[in-house]
Amino acid sequence: MEQVDMVITGAQVLNVFTREFEATSLWINDGHIISNLQDEPYTAKTTVDASGKWLVPGMIDAHVHMESSMVAPSELGKVLLKHGVTAIATDPHELANVAGVAGIQYLIDDARQTPLDVFFMLPSSVPCVPFDDNGATLHAAALRPLYNQPEVRGLAEVMDYGAVERGDQDTLAKIRDANAHGYHADGHAAGLNPHQLNVMRNAGLDTDHECCTVEEALNRVKAGMYVFLREGTVERDVLATLGAVNEANASRFAFCTDDKTIADLMTEGSIDYNVKLAIQNGMRPALAYTLASYNAAQAHRLNDRGSLTAGQLADLVMLDDVDQVKISQTMKNGRWVAAEPETKPLPFTATRIQQHATLADFKLPLTTGKVNVIGVQPNHIETDHLIKQVTPDNGEFQADLKQDILKMVVVERHHNTGKVGVGLVHGFQLKHGAVAGSVAHDAHNIVAVGTDDLAILRAINQITKTDGGIAVSDDEQILATMPLAIGGLLSAESYATAAEQLGTIKTAYNQICDNPIQYDPFITLSFLTLPVIPTIKLTARGLFDYDTFDFTPVEIK
Repeated sequence: MEQVDMVITGAQVLNVFTREFEATSLWINDGHIISNLQDEPYTAKTTVDASGKWLVPGMIDAHVHMESSMVAPSELGKVLLKHGVTAIATDPHELANVAGVAGIQYLIDDARQTPLDVFFMLPSSVPCVPFDDNGATLHAAALRPLYNQPEVRGLAEVMDYGAVERGDQDTLAKIRDANAHGYHADGHAAGLNPHQLNVMRNAGLDTDHECCTVEEALNRVKAGMYVFLREGTVERDVLATLGAVNEANASRFAFCTDDKTIADLMTEGSIDYNVKLAIQNGMRPALAYTLASYNAAQAHRLNDRGSLTAGQLADLVMLDDVDQVKISQTMKNGRWVAAEPETKPLPFTATRIQQHATLADFKLPLTTGKVNVIGVQPNHIETDHLIKQVTPDNGEFQADLKQDILKMVVVERHHNTGKVGVGLVHGFQLKHGAVAGSVAHDAHNIVAVGTDDLAILRAINQITKTDGGIAVSDDEQILATMPLAIGGLLSAESYATAAEQLGTIKTAYNQICDNPIQYDPFITLSFLTLPVIPTIKLTARGLFDYDTFDFTPVEIK
C-alpha cells in the first residue's frame, strides 16, 4: 500500500467545479493533492482530523500593486499568508515608474524570500501616459528579457486606452510579447463604454478591475472579460458591483485588492475580506470562495492551483467558520504555515528624491475667483469635477476653510526639473497645516495639500530629507513622518513597524483636521495625481481633465 505524506479527514471540502462543499478527505504528497476521495488505497505519515472544519483552496489576489502596502514583498508575504492568501498577481508599475527595470528586479528578488507565490505581470504603462513626469520609461524591448524569470506571467493593466485605440506599436508589441510566452494581458477599462471595451478586446486585453457599478461589470462580462471585484483601502467597490454576479456568469468574476495598506491588511484582511463582504451580502459561501481561488487562477492561466483536486498544489485554507471567514490554518505547498520567516527587506539604493521647490512655485494667481476644483469621492479613486467661487486675496488664492477648498501641489522629484503643478481640492477638511507624500500614482512625484504654503513646503522638505515618505506638519513643525526608503514607496522596516508608523501619521493628521474623515487621507491624496482615472487630477504639469484628455487652467475666465 502506497504511503503519502498526509491525509486530512472529517472536513467539509470545497469542490469549485460543483460549487458545493463535500464531506470527504484530501490526500497530500510531495506538496500536491493526489486525491479528494474519502477512501483511497493509501496510508499517510500524518493524519489530520479536521472534523467541524471547512477546507477551501488558497486564496489568490487577482490584481494588486504590492507597493501600496508600503512594505517590501518579503514582509507582505508574512501578513497575507495569515489571511489565507497563497498567491498574488502583482503589477509592479509603482516602483517601475520610479526606477524602471531596477525597480521590478528589486521586487522579484525580495519576493523570493517569502513562501507566498508572487506572480509578476510586467508593467505595460510606464509612464501611464506619455506626458507624465515619472522616473523611467519602459518600452517593449526593455521588458522582454524579464520573461526569462519564472515569476513573470504576463502583461499588467494596459492603462493608456488612447495608445490602444491608435494602434501604438510599442503598446501592441508588449501585448504580443505576453502572448508569445503563453501568457495574457490585463486590461484597465476605467470610464470606457461598450464600444471602447471592444477596442480593448480586439487588442487582446481580457481582464478589468475598474468596475464601480453593476452595469459596468456586466458590460465587461458581455465583452468577454474577466472582472476582478475590488476592495482596497480607498477603492471600495465590492458592494457596488456584487449584484452583477449570478450562478450563470460567476465563472467570469474573481476578487482583487488593487491597493491596500499594510495596516488595513493586518486589521481588515486581504481577499478574505472580499469574501466576507460577499457572504454578508448574500453570496453563497461556496461561490464566494470559488471566486477567491479557482476563478482568479483561471483568469491568469495558473493551472496548477485553485481547486482541491488531484494534481493541484496543496495550497489550502482551513476554516473554523465558513460564513465569518475565520481562518484556522493556511497550507502552502503541503506544509502548514507556522512561524514567520526570519527575513528582512533587501536594500534598495537605485533612486533618491531630487527637487528644489520654493514658496514662489506654490503661488496661484486669481482674478475672477471662479475655479475648477478636484472633489474627493470618499473611498473611491475617481473624483468629482467641481466648479466653485473663491475670493482672491491680493490677487492670489488663499485657503478657503469654510468651503474646504485647499491648495494642492505636485512637485517633480525624479530629475530635478523644477516642474510644479498647483491646483485646488475639496474634501480633506484641514483646519491648519499640511501633509505631503512621495507616493503619487503613477509617476510618484511629491504631492501635498495644506492650508498655507509654508506648511506645505515644510512637509515636502521633510520627506526630501528622508529620501521619500509621508510627513504631516502643523503651522510650526513636523508632527509625524513615515520614511519610505525603498524608492519613496516602501518602508525598509518590518510590517509591524510600518503599520505602527501609519497609525502615528494618521493620528497626526487628525490633529490638523477639522473633523476626522472616514477615509484614508494619504492613499486618497496619492490617487489625485493619476490622469487615467476620471475626472480631474493634478500632475507636475498642471490640472488635467480626463473627459477632454487635456490640461485645463485652474481659473475659469
